[in-house]
Amino acid sequence: MIRAFLFDLDGTLIDSMPRHHDAWTAWHARHALAMDADAFFAATAGRANDEILADIFPAATPAERIALAGQKEALYREFAAQRLALVAGAQAFVEAARAAGLKLAVCTASTPENMALAFARFPIREWVETVVSPSDGLRGKPHPDLFLEAARRLGLEPAQCLVFEDAPLGIEAARRAGMAAVALTTTLPAAAFAPYPNLLASAADFRALDPLALTKEDHHA
Repeated sequence: MIRAFLFDLDGTLIDSMPRHHDAWTAWHARHALAMDADAFFAATAGRANDEILADIFPAATPAERIALAGQKEALYREFAAQRLALVAGAQAFVEAARAAGLKLAVCTASTPENMALAFARFPIREWVETVVSPSDGLRGKPHPDLFLEAARRLGLEPAQCLVFEDAPLGIEAARRAGMAAVALTTTLPAAAFAPYPNLLASAADFRALDPLALTKEDHHA
């Protein structure tokens, strides 16, 4: 039986991926780098900035990667400060899950500054028992670290947790953690998630999902 829901943040609880897209596009332009937006999202969503930048600039020092990441995140906060919203149905879904006694966590590759912006705008931090991110010293997705740490903090086995994600790397991280997952097609179509054996369902947003029904589904992670 599922006893906890683990939520990604960007593109899952908050409709922020367009703002991240804007930021990465501006960042690539600033550095005179070509960018295939769809391919970039598929390859990077859910990963820590340092991991992404190590691929783009393999010769960069850790300090240089921190500075490069800071540029991109400053651009994101500039765009997000103007336009940021919850994914449709997120608040009602979370409230129903809490009322049903489920434990909730956020598992995100987001930075502390970006989380602070989202948590100041929406009561997400009050909805969940814990927030897990690479700032805790953990690897980003597709590694299972964030989800496994959330399960540990909640005192549950991985199989008792259901993950909500908008990126294939996140669904893969859930699979490696031994968890079933639900895909939100806020950024990519359902077909992008079809290959994953731990996929329980996909939906355009939370209005199409019933938290109680999801806890009773047959899960194969």
